[in-house]
Amino acid sequence: MAAEEISKPPSLPPYPEMIWSAIAALNETGGSNKTSIAKYIESKYGDLLAGNTALLSHHLNRMTDTGELVFCKNNYMKPDPNAPPKRGRGRPPKPKDPIAPAADLPPARPRGRPPKDPNAPPKPPKGYRCGDWKAKREATQDGTTGQRNNRNTYSYHSGADDSR
Repeated sequence: MAAEEISKPPSLPPYPEMIWSAIAALNETGGSNKTSIAKYIESKYGDLLAGNTALLSHHLNRMTDTGELVFCKNNYMKPDPNAPPKRGRGRPPKPKDPIAPAADLPPARPRGRPPKDPNAPPKPPKGYRCGDWKAKREATQDGTTGQRNNRNTYSYHSGADDSR
């Protein structure tokens, strides 16, 4: 057991505490960059873990995301207590209304297309819904009704010069 305790590295404080102490000790006006924070932590705490730079980057990013630190011009600094809270980009979400009790809600509709009504009358074939197809064809050829022949019904010209 004594051999296990001797081979253990000395206990280090958590990374956020080490970062806070480094920023406070360096006390630079524009904030401290990552390399100066890393150098301070290494000089104060001596031998660190092999992945120190990766851990430091991870904790700096996490502290920046949570708002504990402010990242400005490649420097990390303590946030200004008088600054307004930072709002995300884009339009803010609408305020949510309190949901009514579950008893007032109607049952949920099933997914998918509703089944056909077996008592519904059969529909006519698709192309002939509006009456007799022969009458429709004759009417369009005569020019009395129909879209094809009504195209030149109204003319804005005098009629003498019909070239467009």
